[in-house]
Amino acid sequence: MLSRTVDSVSDRLRQYVAVPSDVSPVSAALAVDIRTFPWIRRLASDYAFAYANVAPFFAGDPATSAAWADTIRRSQGLARRPAELARLIAAQQEKRGAPAESRASAARLADPATRVVITGQQAGVFGGPLFTLLKALTAMKLAAKVEREHKVPVVPVFWIDAEDHDWPEVSGCTVLDSELAPSSIRLADLGGAGELPIARLTLDAQSTIAVDELEAALPDTEFKAAIIESLRAAYAPGTGMATAFGKWIEEVLGPHGLVVYDSSDANAKPLAREVFVTEISQPGNTARIAARAGEELVAKGYHAQATLADGTVSLFHLNPERAAVRVDGNQGYIGDRELSLPQLVDEAQQHPEHFSPNVLLRPIVQDALFPTICYVAGPNELAYLGQLKEVYAHFGVPMPLMYQRATATLADSATVRFLNKYELPLTALRAQDEAALNQLLESQLPPTVEQSLSAAAAAIDERMAAVAAAVPQIDPTLEGTVKSTLGKLQHEVHSLHNKVIQAAKRRDETLRRQFQRAQALTFPQGHPQEREVGFVWFLNRYGPALVDRLIDELPLEMGHHWVLTI
Repeated sequence: MLSRTVDSVSDRLRQYVAVPSDVSPVSAALAVDIRTFPWIRRLASDYAFAYANVAPFFAGDPATSAAWADTIRRSQGLARRPAELARLIAAQQEKRGAPAESRASAARLADPATRVVITGQQAGVFGGPLFTLLKALTAMKLAAKVEREHKVPVVPVFWIDAEDHDWPEVSGCTVLDSELAPSSIRLADLGGAGELPIARLTLDAQSTIAVDELEAALPDTEFKAAIIESLRAAYAPGTGMATAFGKWIEEVLGPHGLVVYDSSDANAKPLAREVFVTEISQPGNTARIAARAGEELVAKGYHAQATLADGTVSLFHLNPERAAVRVDGNQGYIGDRELSLPQLVDEAQQHPEHFSPNVLLRPIVQDALFPTICYVAGPNELAYLGQLKEVYAHFGVPMPLMYQRATATLADSATVRFLNKYELPLTALRAQDEAALNQLLESQLPPTVEQSLSAAAAAIDERMAAVAAAVPQIDPTLEGTVKSTLGKLQHEVHSLHNKVIQAAKRRDETLRRQFQRAQALTFPQGHPQEREVGFVWFLNRYGPALVDRLIDELPLEMGHHWVLTI
């Protein structure tokens, strides 16, 4: 069960883990300012803490109610085909056997008044890392909040990025064993892996082996059997990779009303026909507009995430394999195949199912299909989304708000007690060496030991300084010998200090084990837990009630990494 906020946090810990003033005291989270994390870029931190600096690149500040009201209004200005979209999603759900609650949410999309909070991710095996779950939960909580506050129906949607072909990105899943040692389970290469879109990869007998390996790697819990049974059903041989992912996400979050959308659905491509035709008819415009925005970002001290060469069309062709589309004058190219520009435009008109948007055009396609008022983004996604404001305008699609996904570490009470007791910031656990442990052990030494060693070092420095001043009066050539002797004495004192630390380590193996356990849980292999550990591991450890607790207690406030005590 998620615990309430720990009351007794030391002053030193609070400079790293501080509860912001706008967070309720009944929140189950301690907040770490994301600016203390070295992997957070300035754009992401300014988006949360200094939105005015990045305002020219986005549609509005999601921290303000006025921005939500304006975005809801603007999203209603584009004519879409809600009934057709609802029917397409219902067909996908029927194929996957979606829960009734998810189907009911999808049916609401047929109402032209319904708005959408959307997020998405690649179809990672067994659901991918914890941040995939956090993304979806952020969208779900935001949708409920906006519906409640703005009196408009809002549905949370998860967009499966199923037409990417990055096989290494989606084929592995890391879990922790009973000793919190990481174990990586990886699907053997499927036919076409690395060349075909993920949605076109069909699971074979290797998926059964991967589930077996996962079963062996997961610690035994009361929830394990049900999880493995569900994964065997979702990842059965003969199932498409994206379909398997969708089934599993729906198994976990569908009962809470999340709508899962498979972006590879050929039947949905006609809804994006106009976007595809415009992109080909005006080749390179999207890339040029995004490049200009990227230059403006760089000029303001940020970074440009997406750069494309001139003539790049922001589409891929999928028939039969995934190939880049280029245009040079009146000549079009699909991979190495040549055709005229009118022929290329005609193919987009007649066969939109042959095309897929790249990273710059995907948000435009997404928001042309869905009445989106907000996209829930990861910190790195904000950079390329910041290049798209004028691209949205170019296509006449209202740009939604962008909201940073919740970022969190799920810790047990023992880990939080350890951090509190020894006044350690969460970030002290990241480095995969013993520097922080040595400092901790040093802080636990009896004061007289540390004081005596410090006094000895100070006395040596003082006395040798006097010798260094006097000796040259007798023989100037001895000055080097004095310095050498001082260095040796300092080295001996330092060595003695290290030996004391090592003795402390041997004496206090319990503290050492506590440190290493907390380190293994929060930063496995030196990586943030949410990016390294598959969310299936947390479900196995805490059961389905974990989702309910996260829905109740995962804070939405941006700019903080939340340490949730379980």
